[in-house]
Amino acid sequence: MMFLRKASANLLGRFRFSPQSLPATPIQRSSQILLSNAGKYRFSSQLGSGGYFSDSFQWIFLFGQAAFILGVNVTPTLAEEVSTPATTGIDAEISDLRKIEDGSVISNIHTSKWRVFTDSGRDLFLQGKLEEAEKLFLSALQEAKEGFGDRDPHVASAYNNLAELYRVKKAFNKAEPMYLEAIIILEESFGQDDVRVGAALHNLGQFYLMQRKLEQARGVYERALKIKRRVLGEAHPDYADTMYHLGTVLYLQGKYKDSEALVRDSIRILEDGGQGESMICTKRLRQLAEIYIKSDRNEEAENVLRKILHIMELAKGWNSLETVVAAERLALTLQSLGNLKEAQELLERCLDARRALLPEDHIQIAVNFLHIARVKMLDSNKLQKSNVYQARAELDMAKDLLSKSISVARGNLVPSMKGKGNKQSYGASMTTVRSRQSAMMILLQSLNTLSLLEMTKLEREESKDPYSSEAESALHQCISAYKEFVTEKSLCDAPGVKAEYLLCLKHLVDLLSDKKTSSTDRSSKPALQELKDEIKRIEVELSKKGGRRS
Repeated sequence: MMFLRKASANLLGRFRFSPQSLPATPIQRSSQILLSNAGKYRFSSQLGSGGYFSDSFQWIFLFGQAAFILGVNVTPTLAEEVSTPATTGIDAEISDLRKIEDGSVISNIHTSKWRVFTDSGRDLFLQGKLEEAEKLFLSALQEAKEGFGDRDPHVASAYNNLAELYRVKKAFNKAEPMYLEAIIILEESFGQDDVRVGAALHNLGQFYLMQRKLEQARGVYERALKIKRRVLGEAHPDYADTMYHLGTVLYLQGKYKDSEALVRDSIRILEDGGQGESMICTKRLRQLAEIYIKSDRNEEAENVLRKILHIMELAKGWNSLETVVAAERLALTLQSLGNLKEAQELLERCLDARRALLPEDHIQIAVNFLHIARVKMLDSNKLQKSNVYQARAELDMAKDLLSKSISVARGNLVPSMKGKGNKQSYGASMTTVRSRQSAMMILLQSLNTLSLLEMTKLEREESKDPYSSEAESALHQCISAYKEFVTEKSLCDAPGVKAEYLLCLKHLVDLLSDKKTSSTDRSSKPALQELKDEIKRIEVELSKKGGRRS
């Protein structure tokens, strides 16, 4: 059975996970901006120097050949995290009015307006009113030039504020010149090796990292790291922060050994400074675990993930989705190592916790159902030789879980005015574009997994006919679901959705090819060719978008 062999290999391959950032809830992301008095206005979810959670809704689901982590800042390699760079106090360094040689203070109508425009722009920015904030930041830039002079550090601060705003708006062509001009002014004012220059370079590195301009990011991070090492010393958390982000770049470039060394050192610095159980250190530990997994060092990844879960249990308890996602990460790693019993126990505890925190129809519940179903399918395979009846029972339970996952995922794609109950602290189950994309991917994955389950049942019955109408039906439902919802542009353009659809198409082609070779039925020939043509079309679309083929 060619279909079953390929699909089974894919199921096993999916247990590894890579970082992917998609929101699990509609909570608006926070974004830090370089502002006057920056140290006073950091977000309440501050993790420490250089890292912020914009919310705590992190979770995991299976995608393509790997299991992916969803949520905000689940690892530092993701776009969500690099979109909220840690700005390290350039403006705080120069926010007090600068004294001149005679001891007086530069103070005039322009400097006063600069302060008012900057503070008001900051407040609007934090409220998400970017257009209004932009006008005030532009005014602040003009007032800074007139009040302090064109090459004053306050002007650099104003440029940085605008650059950060344009970064958030993804007006990258406007942001980059402002980052660069700010650096030039700071170099003129304080010298090329000043720590404020290093902080500005770090911000520019974040800007490049967000766009995956990895070589540019690497260059400015390396320069920032040298400056911070010389000025701040190798034990300073800001030095560790830039080191960690440089490690992130190397990770994305596939230089796992070099990345590991930097990430480990950045963790050591935090631990030596008494921040070993901080959220920012936990985030870096997650990145280290991901590096181990990418390097096929799953046992080492397991040890790190157990440490993370221990920290989260002590810090937040199980009444937190951050603890849930830490347990889920560990469960997936245990699953890949064949420790199915503990993996299932953890996943079931995650499900219980989510049900207490979220509405029953939340998309994360569907994800949890899918995870447990996969574990049960693997457990069924292990039991087949020793206990046939229990193996069949495990498959039946897996099928029931998949049905629930399909139902919840589809429900999240179909608009509904029905109330969601009182469990709203973590957001509604479906409002954002990305969560709709997630629901679509989960729906396709669940149906695809259901087709594999049906083929597994058929194989165990030792049928002479390798064809399963139930498996084919599940895959046709994948295609029907895609066509039903793909008219929505946000779903049509999502590479992840296309990748899942492509996987379903390929599995259906394999299944129909088995059917064709095992019977004299010629009716499937035109349908088979149509599917192959569709596969080519989706592959072309994915290649144009830089998406991953399945």
